[in-house]
Amino acid sequence: MKEALFWRPLKNSTVQCLLCPKVCRIEEGKRGDCGARANQNATLIPLSYGRITSAAIDPIEKKPLYHFHPAQEILSVGSFGCSFHCLFCQNYGISQGQPPTQIATPADIVNLAKRYRSFAIAYTYNEPLIWFEFVLETAKAACDAGIKNVLVTNGFINKKPLRQLLPFIHAANVDIKSVNDDFYRRLCDGRLAPVLRNCVLMRQAGVHLEVTNLVIPGENDKDSDFCALRDWIVDNLGDDVPVHLSAYFPHYRFNAPPTPYETLKRAYDIMRQKLPFVYLGNVWGQTEGHDTHCRRCGALLVSRRGYLTSVHALTDDGRCQKCGASNNFVMK
Repeated sequence: MKEALFWRPLKNSTVQCLLCPKVCRIEEGKRGDCGARANQNATLIPLSYGRITSAAIDPIEKKPLYHFHPAQEILSVGSFGCSFHCLFCQNYGISQGQPPTQIATPADIVNLAKRYRSFAIAYTYNEPLIWFEFVLETAKAACDAGIKNVLVTNGFINKKPLRQLLPFIHAANVDIKSVNDDFYRRLCDGRLAPVLRNCVLMRQAGVHLEVTNLVIPGENDKDSDFCALRDWIVDNLGDDVPVHLSAYFPHYRFNAPPTPYETLKRAYDIMRQKLPFVYLGNVWGQTEGHDTHCRRCGALLVSRRGYLTSVHALTDDGRCQKCGASNNFVMK
């Protein structure tokens, strides 16, 4: 078994994981809170290393990433476990359970990306940051092969491991679930501050960043919630960060009613007061909140119908063909 990174031994054969802010103290034979890291013979072992639960070729827009290589397909892979226990988890079968897995090496994943001519690898489905050792090694191998790397993540990790990983990451979608720490503690068994800090670190490292906010009725759907999230993004990440507002549907252990379209539209209007790139997710049959228009001249840059994406007026370096304005696109 492979030894984990970022841990330390304690007394009586106990170990402490230093990967995420929970810094679990794990007794001999036990697992950490994430379910993917265990104490075996007084050594921390990443149980999910090389264990694949899911692999698929997806549109990049499904991550969702709308400003990173639009209209291209990406190899997506995942394992099991999560640093959070969200009551509304959409992938609880792999994030909270023990699903069947297949064995793969970092070289296997890179070769799979080559076989399907994927420009990048997305680490997704469960929480990739607790799959740290495998993601790090695969990301390094991918970079050596000229393949990019994408994280779809809750952003909950300590600074030191994140800084080790970021040189090999090209884009990330971070789920900022709420701007209220109580939401994280009650519904996710997590905390807000490390997520916000890590979004800033990603942006500072030059990672293309997009943000998702799942809007849950009665929990994070007040005007003040949307205003606070909008203002934090503008002040700390910049007004060109794309934001995805996603509709919630009852799942796992949470049974609040589905998000009304009117709530998403209200959130969209509030976000758009200061952010030019705001999108609506998990809604169909609506024309607003899907396309990208130039923030300067209003030209249609990218149109989207479901996952059918068409690029209209973007240069090879991601600028508007009509006026030359940058719209925070990464094309190559």
